[in-house]
Amino acid sequence: MNAADLGLPVDVPSTALFTDQYELTMLQAALRAGTADRRSVFEVFTRRLPEGRRYGVLAGVGRVLDAVENFRFDPAVLGFLRERGIVDEPTLEWLAGYRFSGDIWGYPEGEVYFPGSPVLRVEGSFAECVLLETVILSILNHDSAIAAAASRMSAAAAGRRLIEMGARRTHELAAVAASRAAYVGGFDSTSDLAAGFRYGIPTVGTSAHAFTLLHDSERDAFRAQVESLGRGTTLLVDTFDVAEAVRTAVEVAGPELGAVRIDSGDLLLVAHRVRAQLDELGARNTKIVVTSDLDEYAIASLAAAPVDAYGVGTQLVTGSGHPTCSMVYKLVARAASADPKAPLVPVAKKSLGGKTSVGGRKWAARRPDAAGAGAAEAEVVGTGPVPPELADHQLLVQLVKGGDVVAREPLEAARARHIAARAGLPMSAIQLSRGEPVLPTEYL
Repeated sequence: MNAADLGLPVDVPSTALFTDQYELTMLQAALRAGTADRRSVFEVFTRRLPEGRRYGVLAGVGRVLDAVENFRFDPAVLGFLRERGIVDEPTLEWLAGYRFSGDIWGYPEGEVYFPGSPVLRVEGSFAECVLLETVILSILNHDSAIAAAASRMSAAAAGRRLIEMGARRTHELAAVAASRAAYVGGFDSTSDLAAGFRYGIPTVGTSAHAFTLLHDSERDAFRAQVESLGRGTTLLVDTFDVAEAVRTAVEVAGPELGAVRIDSGDLLLVAHRVRAQLDELGARNTKIVVTSDLDEYAIASLAAAPVDAYGVGTQLVTGSGHPTCSMVYKLVARAASADPKAPLVPVAKKSLGGKTSVGGRKWAARRPDAAGAGAAEAEVVGTGPVPPELADHQLLVQLVKGGDVVAREPLEAARARHIAARAGLPMSAIQLSRGEPVLPTEYL
């Protein structure tokens, strides 16, 4: 099933109101001034990574493409704008026919990025580009934050399976986006059925403590679950006494028991004890799943434990302490007139306090290690001609051409791309200790 065929899982007619009011008031003023049709280039980038992070992960590109396609001002939306007096009638008339007709270039989803990386470039008239600012930033800032946390957890898990289970810790719609971003960042499955339905992500889930407490005994609860879901199910063993529960679980399901889940206590110690007990009971193939407020540091601390899978919720869907990437959407070039042939002029605001930006329509390339070690050594960003030696290492691809999406892809492609992109960084990229971005950004 194509996710785009499902429409957006929101209770509004379109994505057009996922914006800040000043986008529309700027449009009105530009239409009146005669500058709305000037050809413009906006770029999305971040000036810095969250403290201690070595790289960022771009996620949400597919959702951005859906949002641009659904950015329409239908009669109900126009009626709301008219009733509130947000913009005047000429602007409402212009909005009624709004369709983005420009071009969008960007890093493909799953790619890594660094401070200054132009992860998205939106080109068209000022009027049609400026309206997309808020919805694009809303998606990319949220999804990229989740994907970055997921990537760090995936690296710490070192091949062990990861389950996203944060739906109950965030907004119901954000939970779906978080599942998608986590999958891009390296998670294997989700507990959220809406994410499975919309994006095809594998879903998992068996029972909670409430199911055990419902029954007259833990044995009755285990028997009911096994009879319903089969011996390959996962039994939750820390409702009462873990050792007794493990013994009962194997007695009920036999050595074919799929897995046990531990959700509390000293996970390192309990996992070792449970593994030893399972082996003694003949359930050597029974897996151990651990949950309980895990983050990348907790996952790394369990590297020596006999754990087969981790379930992560709160820390994942909140970006593990960094719920946004601080991406911005800035005008970097514009024409001097509405003439389609007018040349682009680089523009940038002058500012103190670290809010500087670099003007000009940019390209980006990742320069490989000159020693041929297989890892990248720098993120190179420029506004002039691309040096011949970087021509085959450019990062931006065309996503939208003349208003039409040209680069929609399966989510699996973004997931695989991220694994490859992370593997192409220096080994220090996956260290959890605090440090600077693993690649410097160079401007040409």
